Amino acid sequence: MIRVLIVEDSPTAALLLTSILTSDPGIKVLATATSGEEAVRKAFELDPDLVTMDIHLPGMDGFETTRRILAQKARPIVIVSATVDPDDVRLSIESLAAGALSIMPKPPGSRSPDFRKSAEELISTVKLMAEVKMVGRRAPAKPRSRLTAPFRLGREAKIVAIGASTGGPAVLATILAGLPLSFPLPILIVQHITEDFDRGLADWLSVVAHRPVELAQHGQRLRAGPVLIAPSGAHLGVDRSRRVTLDRKSGPVGGFRPSATYLFQSVARVFGPSAVGLILTGMGSDGAQGLVALHQAGGLVLAQDAASCVVNGMPGSAAALGIVDRTVELADIAPTLSALRH
Repeated sequence: MIRVLIVEDSPTAALLLTSILTSDPGIKVLATATSGEEAVRKAFELDPDLVTMDIHLPGMDGFETTRRILAQKARPIVIVSATVDPDDVRLSIESLAAGALSIMPKPPGSRSPDFRKSAEELISTVKLMAEVKMVGRRAPAKPRSRLTAPFRLGREAKIVAIGASTGGPAVLATILAGLPLSFPLPILIVQHITEDFDRGLADWLSVVAHRPVELAQHGQRLRAGPVLIAPSGAHLGVDRSRRVTLDRKSGPVGGFRPSATYLFQSVARVFGPSAVGLILTGMGSDGAQGLVALHQAGGLVLAQDAASCVVNGMPGSAAALGIVDRTVELADIAPTLSALRH
């Protein structure tokens, strides 16, 4: 039985969420909280298996509430946010950075034609996230003064491709903020995120990392400078002319579109031994098979270390295949990328 605490200041929305979740016999709603302070107290008293978190709360907002709950105990928190308000997107991304595992729109009312689909997605997300074995949150490590020794590739590094999922936004922010603005290689990123929140993620990363981060556009020429993120519903890749490709026609790869495996395979075909693949925190195994292709092409495969991952599924899957060249602590990822020969 999954025991859930609902944090929602709207009685109508709280009732709707309760009705949806309790319709599944495997889920029990322990209580609802209408403020951040109440949520922190009830999380401590009731010790729920999972918390659904509203963003706009009286007093303490959703991401501060998320931080305080996680300071008590590492537990899955799912952001359930109204996406019609642009401010919700910003706050929701900040909540992910604070440690929430997933984000999804609030379900519409029961009379909406989209109600059944949204209700099923909520139940599925709660069940999936409740299984996550979270690592206790630690204070961000300070970048080390030493530089990582340069890697010796078959050729100079020409591109960095990154795959991330659960826990990824905060890790991406740390890495991108740690790179010099003059970093000379194009960076392409696949981050699993709910539809409609992709642009908010790019905008948020631009602010916190102090560098341009954009949603990739089909036909865009690869160049150093702006970091490119795969938009929702499109596989991100590159073509032989070294331009961005977005594929919305091919089906999901391993259940994902965009898929990190698709990105790594595409980069491996075009750049071969000049490609660098980096796999970060995330559930499941997306990216692992793509890194096999990159490894076989002579490229460099890096993986975030398990201790700094929220979930070690994706890096762990790649490591299990024996194709990771180096496992890197989060604080060392930016210096390691900066030390690449190019």
